[in-house]
Amino acid sequence: MRFISHLDLMRLFQRAARRAAIPVSITEGFSPHPRISVQPALKLGKESDSLEAVFKLDGWMGPEDFKKDLENMLPEGIEISEVKKINYV
Repeated sequence: MRFISHLDLMRLFQRAARRAAIPVSITEGFSPHPRISVQPALKLGKESDSLEAVFKLDGWMGPEDFKKDLENMLPEGIEISEVKKINYV
């Protein structure tokens, strides 16, 4: 996916997670949004084979279930290669 902006990619993951009923944590405050981070933010027209997306979840979900559920909601051309559980303090 070469011609998709960073913000569009963020929206894509937010909508896919919502459709897949993944329990993504929501920020607090005036303008709440899902806690999803995609690194690095690429300029339009640049492509990458390895972007890292971090989802902070409210509940437990196994890595295999997460990958299967999210992949079913992503459009063709966007693939998940690996899912890992990361513990944040």
